[in-house]
Amino acid sequence: MAFRFWRRIQLAPGVTLNLSKSGGSLSFGPRGAKFTIGPRGKRATVGIPGTGLFYTTTVPSGRSDSRRSATYSAPAVPTVRPEDRLTLGFFKRLITPDDEEALVDGCRELVLGNEEKALEHLEKAVHLADGAYLAGFLALKQEQLEEAATYLATAAEKHSRLGRYFSKYGISATMSLPITDEVSAHVGPDLRGVLLGLVEVYQRQERWEDAIACLERPRRLEPDDVVVKLSLAELLLDARPGDRNACRKVVRLAESIENKTPVHATLLLYKARALYGLGLYEAARDVLTQALRRKKDRSDELLRALRYERARVYEELGQRKRARSELEKLYAESPDYEDVAVRLGIR
Repeated sequence: MAFRFWRRIQLAPGVTLNLSKSGGSLSFGPRGAKFTIGPRGKRATVGIPGTGLFYTTTVPSGRSDSRRSATYSAPAVPTVRPEDRLTLGFFKRLITPDDEEALVDGCRELVLGNEEKALEHLEKAVHLADGAYLAGFLALKQEQLEEAATYLATAAEKHSRLGRYFSKYGISATMSLPITDEVSAHVGPDLRGVLLGLVEVYQRQERWEDAIACLERPRRLEPDDVVVKLSLAELLLDARPGDRNACRKVVRLAESIENKTPVHATLLLYKARALYGLGLYEAARDVLTQALRRKKDRSDELLRALRYERARVYEELGQRKRARSELEKLYAESPDYEDVAVRLGIR
């Protein structure tokens, strides 16, 4: 799990100054489609509506269009010392409640990369929804699972107040949370994000039924949320291996899913695994072939997982030559992937 954490100052409509540990950067564009210029170069960020995900790509520094490059000059990026970020002034501290001070101080330490100090401050602000949110995810990152469960449960109880103090102090805090081995979601300070974090805690504690029950809540709120569907599908297959009822539930979760985004493709992967578990090998093959028709924007890890599952299906269908061809290609790319070497008889 990673933190995307920064101080955000709006300079003008569609133009934002972001202050983080790595320095300052400028972002241009509407929400969900940003172009950022900063110390790490130029990056384009595009969000997928309804998924909670966004993708960031680095824009090459080379001049693909010399005429456009000649007329464009990037604005200077302000330099701000780390110790000057997220610091309440002396007189403001005199009138700021202690819990808000603790929240701001915790945020400042997070920006500076001091996670232990950040958690010490945030633990003094966990009765605030925003403090509980940050403390919960930070405790999760540090594998303090009992504390993480308590803090995130508090944030869920007070979800109507989430974001109140982040907005007051101009802070944006987004967590990159693994949903499956192939996909991570960027979750924000809202009920959905908190519940997904709580599910991750329960999974690490092997509290499978609690995790499943926790996921049902956002599923009722947003029945078509593909990230929640994917998280639930992965959880059902992991928590109840070999359970045909679980397999049937996963197939229903992925009903009418099209191969639109990497998230949808990953849900198709789990649908195929469920069909495999039900012995419906031809159906599983067709789903995997559908998911593999589009490779653009798909990670190598996701594509390998899809191809590996298809090789297993080929074996069950008696298509040995196709299975071996797929496995050999996988071995050439990643010799230690799953049990490919064993299936090829190399080990």
